Amino acid sequence: MTEKISIIGGGLSGSLMAIYLAKRGFEVNLFERRPDMRKNKISAGKSINLALSTRGLRALEKIGLDKDLLEDAIPMYGRMMHSIDGKLTYQPYGKDGQAINSVSRGRMNIRLLELADEFKNITLHFNTKCKAIDIEKSTATFEMEDGSTKTIQSDRIIGTDGAFAATRGSMQSTDRFNYSQQYLHVGYKELSIPAADGGGFKMEKNALHIWPRGEYMMIALPNNTGDYTCTLFMPFEGNNAFEKLKTKEDVTKFFNQNFPDAIPLMPTLVDDYFTNPTSSLVIVRCYPWVKEDKIALMGDAAHAVVPFYGQGMNCSFEDALIMDECIEKYGTDWNKIFDEYQKERKPNADAISEMAVQNFDEMANKTADKHFLHKKHIEHDLAELYPDQFKSQYELVTFSTSSYKFAQDQGKKNDVLLEKIIADGVEEKIKDANYMSTLWHIIQ
Repeated sequence: MTEKISIIGGGLSGSLMAIYLAKRGFEVNLFERRPDMRKNKISAGKSINLALSTRGLRALEKIGLDKDLLEDAIPMYGRMMHSIDGKLTYQPYGKDGQAINSVSRGRMNIRLLELADEFKNITLHFNTKCKAIDIEKSTATFEMEDGSTKTIQSDRIIGTDGAFAATRGSMQSTDRFNYSQQYLHVGYKELSIPAADGGGFKMEKNALHIWPRGEYMMIALPNNTGDYTCTLFMPFEGNNAFEKLKTKEDVTKFFNQNFPDAIPLMPTLVDDYFTNPTSSLVIVRCYPWVKEDKIALMGDAAHAVVPFYGQGMNCSFEDALIMDECIEKYGTDWNKIFDEYQKERKPNADAISEMAVQNFDEMANKTADKHFLHKKHIEHDLAELYPDQFKSQYELVTFSTSSYKFAQDQGKKNDVLLEKIIADGVEEKIKDANYMSTLWHIIQ
């Protein structure tokens, strides 16, 4: 008899996991609390853009969607930093040709749902809000669109229902379940830079734009329609904080003082500011991610991370990929599948979570720091000169499938090496292979 699997949460990782399972012959029910975005176009227009990179592309390649989704993406080859006086400084992300890809969350989710709908063994359920889960009985109870409730029985449940997951809530009452939730003091607000007349781009198209200002910053990611999705990250409270911007005059004055080169590009700034919500950023950690062979958590339900490394989606896609590889390895022995999955992913999720928090300081503060930029320049040169011996943390995270934990550990070693080169004042000697051979032990 075909096993029935319920996936709760029809976002990016949930819809991807549904496709993986369907390809292996399982009967899948995918439940989503929101309406069908293919009909309502929810999040298909203006939405927070995502940075699709190597890990996410590898997961999508397995279902044949990588090239399809790249067609609408804008490659970003580096950061373009905007100083307060309007000076531009460009910092490449990796080697020549390496780029992260600005993609629409809505477009990706719609394409995954369209593909899922092509499988006869996937049933999509929308407007179904999960209210309760009985882990032992493997049942999930939903509130339907008409207000009625419906209980669904399955062989096992996979929770991909986000940072405030009902699936995780059902596990929090189980014995020895560890859980922590932490909000950053920084929140965010979405803004926009429209396309130029005729549909062109008002700034460099193939870059992620950053206005670093220490405690706060603004970023802008390009869309293929010529506009940019901007995000203002700022403390909720303090001198430069959301609480201080209460009137149209406050907003206009703040942007004129802090982002003067952006003001002429943002004709709808004031309307966007007061129309769009101020949202919080939460970090979620928990363990275990599974309960026997009954239930497993994935994506933000298991490890919500802040967006400053551009890896939230990529990490969640990699969760699904690793789960699929465990199924390939163990067949239908779900105790082994779930256990190996969580032991493989938990240390790596913790690593990218820590790196993402650290990257806020890098983006908001250090990208305007001369020492930091100098160090990044040396790092880039080393990666170009010695591709076999040296890889930056960013390259390992973004352009490889090495584990996040390995990338984190290697990044710490790299920093020791770079600081030594700078302290010794021998930057010009990095082209000397004999000299560098005396230093490689630092990062081994």
